[in-house]
Amino acid sequence: MSILRITSRILLGIVFVFSGFVKAVDPLGSAYKFIDYFVAFRLEFLEPVAFPLAVFLIAAEFIIGISLLTGFKIEMGTWGVMFFMLVFTPLTFILAIFNPVEDCGCFGDAIVLTNWQTFYKNLVLMVFVVFVFISRKKYQIVYTANVEMTILSVVLLVFVAFSIYSYYHLPLIDFRPYNVGTYIPEKMEIPEGAPQDEYKTILIYEKDGIKKEFTIEDYPWQDTTWKFVDQKSYLIKEGYLPAIHDFDIIDSEGYEITDLVLSDENYSFLMVSYNLSDANQKGLNAANEIALYGNQYGYNFYCLTASSSPEIEALSNTMSLNFDFFFTDETTLKTIIRSNPGLVLLKEGIVIGKWHYNDFPEVWEIQKNLLSSLLSNYRKRNEFSGSLNLFLTLFLALCLFEITWKSRNNRLKKK
Repeated sequence: MSILRITSRILLGIVFVFSGFVKAVDPLGSAYKFIDYFVAFRLEFLEPVAFPLAVFLIAAEFIIGISLLTGFKIEMGTWGVMFFMLVFTPLTFILAIFNPVEDCGCFGDAIVLTNWQTFYKNLVLMVFVVFVFISRKKYQIVYTANVEMTILSVVLLVFVAFSIYSYYHLPLIDFRPYNVGTYIPEKMEIPEGAPQDEYKTILIYEKDGIKKEFTIEDYPWQDTTWKFVDQKSYLIKEGYLPAIHDFDIIDSEGYEITDLVLSDENYSFLMVSYNLSDANQKGLNAANEIALYGNQYGYNFYCLTASSSPEIEALSNTMSLNFDFFFTDETTLKTIIRSNPGLVLLKEGIVIGKWHYNDFPEVWEIQKNLLSSLLSNYRKRNEFSGSLNLFLTLFLALCLFEITWKSRNNRLKKK
């Protein structure tokens, strides 16, 4: 029972700390998820509180996990984890039934779960939560109450500061498919033989004023007294969905230029602003300077936005912006970079660099070989990643060989 109490406490602590951390790295992503839920449940008036609510829940989740892991203020931690699970387990059940948003975002972008997977995960965790809660009086106190509360308070303050830093800059760890080093075309590919979407088609026919639904297999094609009215298609099984499946760049004439941008052998700057009306003005001015520099030295500069043409024209005239505007889906733009505006550097479809508007490079930095140094860093990172993978493969092979060899020797000795 003692081992089970410790195991349950540590397991729950790890889950809650991990969940809080991966969302604290990207608090704006959590705020976007809250907004999705507000829209789905017609609570749009709550959108202004999405970010503070996200930070509060992330911090609460993380500190509960720390309490369970360390044993500090363990009774507070057990009450906290019980409250969380009592609220979110039935909530995830409702979300699984009605599916207003595709994934709950409980692990941010680090691990994406469907609503049903999240509900089942919560059911499993609930077993450990109940056991920990029942056993809360049997856990030993580590330090005095004041010492434990002081330590947890310091940890909480540092954690909140880290989360706010990630908001005013870019996430230190980027779990999204557009992270630095990504070769975008590769993540857009569908492997040969990958499963395709499967649909069920319903045909609606009418006879004597009565409408009836048929399938493709049994519709009355030989009976001319039935008249075709309509048809519906339902997705019954999802096929393979590439990591990047909605990255399209459309120019003002309606032509798609995605392949042109991704195949450019030179450096290309993408300024991302899902909503130009809400974009940081200082960031737009800084981007304008970079665009002027790019035009001078032959680097393409594209502004990707989901704003309307009248908004674009009004802002462009007001601020005398010197770059062209292109249209991309709003959700895609929010996924590419957590900044409005944000800056992405591409070369032959590879993401070489990303900047929050608070960190846009100055023109003099670009002139001092910034672009080539970023490319060198990308290559070094690839070389290191390849070496690390090779080392891990060899290490695992050696471990397997040693286990096999010892097993063989043991068998020989027994003989």
